[in-house]
Amino acid sequence: MVGLKAKKSIAHGQIMSGAEMTLQVLAEEGVDTIFGYSGGAILPTYDAVFQYNKNNPEKQINLIVPANEQGAGFMAAGYARASGNVGVALVTSGPGATNTVTPVRDCMADSVPIIVICGQVARNAIGTDAFQEAPVYSIMSACAKHVFLVKDPKQLAATVRTAFQIARSGRPGPVVIDLPKDVQNWQGAYDSESVLQLHGYQERTNSVSARRMPEKKMESFFKMLKQAKKPLLYVGGGAVISGASAVLQCFMKQYQIPAVTTLMGIGALDTTDALCLHMLGMHGAAYANYAVDDCDLLIALGARFDDRVAGIPHKFAANARIAQIDIDAAEIGKVKAVDWSFAGDIKTALSDLLEYGKEFSLDHSEWVAAVQKMKETHAFNFNRESDIVQPQEVLQELNKITEGNAIIATGVGQHQMFAAQYFDFKKPRTLLTSGSMGTMGFGLPAAIGAQAAFPDALVIDVDGDGSIRMNIGEMETCTTYNLPVKILLLNNHGDGMVVQWQSLYFDNRFSGTDKTLHSKDFVKAAEADGFGFARRVTKRSELEEALKAFVSFDGPAFLEVFVDKNSFVFPMVGPGMAYKDMMTGPYIKSRSAGPTDGTLDTSDSF
Repeated sequence: MVGLKAKKSIAHGQIMSGAEMTLQVLAEEGVDTIFGYSGGAILPTYDAVFQYNKNNPEKQINLIVPANEQGAGFMAAGYARASGNVGVALVTSGPGATNTVTPVRDCMADSVPIIVICGQVARNAIGTDAFQEAPVYSIMSACAKHVFLVKDPKQLAATVRTAFQIARSGRPGPVVIDLPKDVQNWQGAYDSESVLQLHGYQERTNSVSARRMPEKKMESFFKMLKQAKKPLLYVGGGAVISGASAVLQCFMKQYQIPAVTTLMGIGALDTTDALCLHMLGMHGAAYANYAVDDCDLLIALGARFDDRVAGIPHKFAANARIAQIDIDAAEIGKVKAVDWSFAGDIKTALSDLLEYGKEFSLDHSEWVAAVQKMKETHAFNFNRESDIVQPQEVLQELNKITEGNAIIATGVGQHQMFAAQYFDFKKPRTLLTSGSMGTMGFGLPAAIGAQAAFPDALVIDVDGDGSIRMNIGEMETCTTYNLPVKILLLNNHGDGMVVQWQSLYFDNRFSGTDKTLHSKDFVKAAEADGFGFARRVTKRSELEEALKAFVSFDGPAFLEVFVDKNSFVFPMVGPGMAYKDMMTGPYIKSRSAGPTDGTLDTSDSF
């Protein structure tokens, strides 16, 4: 069924091919960049990109061609994460489509809005095992927010337009359009007004997004807040997606409530603010985790109590009443039973609460003072006396240069956690990382996508030698398009996070994780890919100058730093542990000096 809800464009009624219609909708949706790799089944649409740009010299749609389609998907994700707009990937059928499965699932897990348009064999060949055919609808349905297989070319424009609505509405996510080649070649009149009617979907999402908090609900919230002596905000990625940072900051200040954030919530609050306790969870700040243990009211805002945070749910915030606000009603009470909840937009909900409670004066000074003391006592720390370069020191020094004003993308592993711990993030959408899926190889293409969204921004990919190998072909993409991405490679010659687990739980049996047997010269690889700045640091004395030169270089830059392979990520809440038992390692002060202080003998780790 097709409805008339979109605004009529000047192209309405013009005769176009299906491919040209696709490009026209993308342009009308504000798309300025497409990431993708061509191939037989998507060639008509790639030709339409060329023709569109030829006919619209003042409103070009940039095309960035990656090394492979997984890179295209993660570039679209980086673009979306950094800008808040829908990212677009355009790939061919068969292996082109299946190569995007991982970024689609990654975006679904982290609520990131992208559109993946996949070429498909002609409609009459679907199901015949035709050349480069894959069952995209079946594969992607398990991974995406929604999948369309376009069978009726008359509904093509409406389908593409609807895909954008679905991707960005409610809880955002990836939408896949499976586009047969003959539909791309079909000719017809362009319909610029129609969207598909998805029986109740739009009504439900609009209802939740626009919902205002009832007075009785606000009254009961403030009753809980007034009773609380140690309230704590638990801020997740939903606060970033909602655009709630400003009102959240006001709420925190108005009622003097300290806040912890999830990995995805970093940046929703200025991490340098005295009331921000940084990240909680498996590798969160010790003081953040201790604050969760101590609090008597935990206010969850766009956070879903995932296993890397809640661990053992009944031991998580065991002394606290739970309040939860989330736009996705399915997340409320899913993991942890709640005492108060509201399903709606976080920005709107907090605005309503601020207005209702503007006359209330609450005194949490004693709790805030206790939290500040914890921040001092249990601060992040590392081995500052070692002659070997410590990864934490690298990021700490880089943070002094960037002053919290860079967009940081990361791969996945120890370097990811060190980046979350040691960088300042003053604004939302400045930490781009694969949270729920934990996808190695994410960092470099995501940084490219962010740089495409913000050409003048300082964008840094913090990566590891294991993670960067996954999508190392995208180094050439930086130089091909002269995107000034800065790639910082922390090389510990191994899969550091897995090595850490093997050291702690597998009696130093390093099966498959030792990369010293590999002979990759990353600096030469960067030079081969055209990097004008490609350097290596092996000594602490070289670090400061190299980092300054790296950041200030005009263009793509690559800096490899050899770091201590025995430098582990602490704190760590291991499997089966509660926060009170977390390992703080040898350099972070624990509340206890028992066997869970994390002190390890790693002298023979390899």
